[in-house]
Amino acid sequence: MSGETSLTALAGFLQEYAPFETAEAWDNAGVLVRCGEAVTGVLCALDITPATVDEARAAGCNVIVSHHPVIFRPLKALSERDVPALLVRADVSAVCLHTNLDKAAGGVNDELAARLGLIAVEPFAGGVGRVGLLTRPMRPDECAAFVSRALGAPVKYTDAKKSVVRVAVVSGSGGDFAGEAAALGADCLVTGEAGHHDALDALAAGVTLVAATHFSTEVLIADALARRIRAAFPTLRVLRSETDADPFAYLPAREDSE
Repeated sequence: MSGETSLTALAGFLQEYAPFETAEAWDNAGVLVRCGEAVTGVLCALDITPATVDEARAAGCNVIVSHHPVIFRPLKALSERDVPALLVRADVSAVCLHTNLDKAAGGVNDELAARLGLIAVEPFAGGVGRVGLLTRPMRPDECAAFVSRALGAPVKYTDAKKSVVRVAVVSGSGGDFAGEAAALGADCLVTGEAGHHDALDALAAGVTLVAATHFSTEVLIADALARRIRAAFPTLRVLRSETDADPFAYLPAREDSE
């Protein structure tokens, strides 16, 4: 593709990659903020925040393509400090690909599975997740440490007291998929976040559960988005956000009483 790029053309390409209609019924995906048709540049990010809006504007990009929807719950009020309003004031459009991108071939969970080096990967959980094999068996604690290194992330895990070979992945918030992963013969479920009762359910199902933060299991998709858009629109300025950041800070465990 060459020449001037339109928002319609960009959205059409992303529709082919991760069809908007495959998003979950509760989700919100597509062109969520439309500020014009001509595209001067694209910034790819996990989240759209005030910082990414400023970054896009400073870089001459008038479209942000993100994973997390900038409008998710119904808006009952809007202030000038809210991100959708900041986008409109900055004349920056937003295209968001959420659960449709989780499911897509080459989407979030395929990227996560590839980062973990899984082989013989196939979809599970209605296409939302993936399940595959490690290249060698690992102890639960060894697997958790491996995930931490692969993603550069802090992790917490349950120990199902058995060797891990078959691994299911669900990016983001997927702790409640342990039972479904177990039914497919998975020894471990890697996800972003999981609750206390998810951990208990995983142990009851005989599954080691590794929670590696929502941010770290999904942020890798921003690079993939940028690569794909650059390949499809070689004359278009396409940047990877430098302001994407985990909203949480993490403290190491302390053993003293201070």
